[in-house]
Amino acid sequence: MDVAARIEKALIDAVGSADQPGCPPRLAAAMQAAVFPKGARVRPRLCHAVASACGEDQPGATEAAGAAIELLHCASLVHDDLPCFDDADLRRGRPSVHAAFGEPLAVLAGDALIVLAFQTLARASCEPLRMAKLINTVGSSVGVPRGIVAGQAWECEPEVDLSHYHRSKTGALFAAATVCGAAAAGFENPDAWRDLGEKIGEAYQIADDIRDAASDEEEAGKPVGKDAALGRPSAVIRFGLNGAVAYLHDVVADAISTMPPCAHAHELRKLMEQEAKRLVPKRLAQFAA
Repeated sequence: MDVAARIEKALIDAVGSADQPGCPPRLAAAMQAAVFPKGARVRPRLCHAVASACGEDQPGATEAAGAAIELLHCASLVHDDLPCFDDADLRRGRPSVHAAFGEPLAVLAGDALIVLAFQTLARASCEPLRMAKLINTVGSSVGVPRGIVAGQAWECEPEVDLSHYHRSKTGALFAAATVCGAAAAGFENPDAWRDLGEKIGEAYQIADDIRDAASDEEEAGKPVGKDAALGRPSAVIRFGLNGAVAYLHDVVADAISTMPPCAHAHELRKLMEQEAKRLVPKRLAQFAA
């Protein structure tokens, strides 16, 4: 089974475990809508890629970690789209969860996916020390002081360091993906992979800032122009469009330089470069290569 199929099976199994008799049907449907159809699945792909590079020997641990991280990512999108944040009616080219099911179910679906992420980890067959590292890493990537919740909260502060904001809001789950991939494979020092994940996440957010400013709704699959409209921190607002593309290029190069020695470094480099290019509008993609 290839990596993409492993990722989807793990997510189908995880979400299916919640869609059981006794679960409110519309809540189950909202959770399904939040996770499927799939997005790029870049975070679990990164988790699997690092696990493979580190000599994966417990596939179930990798699959559970990748699924947990993706469930948390999907939960964050549900909450980000709410009227109190981005007020976005589209996600991945389809109605956002709150647009399709209403705000109360969107809040509850996001909350349920957060809990489901940890339930998915708990069900994995994994050595206790590895499991402890996975749970702690995933938990830290969500909460405070530097998880995605903290990253979102920085938008409510009067002054924000752009790099710090990006690393919390977006980089935290990417760092979790790299560290968890290494931890699931039994790498001796999985935290050595944290810098790589944080840099990839920062690059991803910069690219998203560029798409918000220079893409259209059809290409992005969601409303654009939100950063300027809402006054949010943005690489484009800070550096201009060309400056943001140059900044993206520098961060991707920096990320590659932080990669710990491993047998399949070329595969990770390719993944990082593909993702940076994919997230930039087509007319600007050549500058992010």
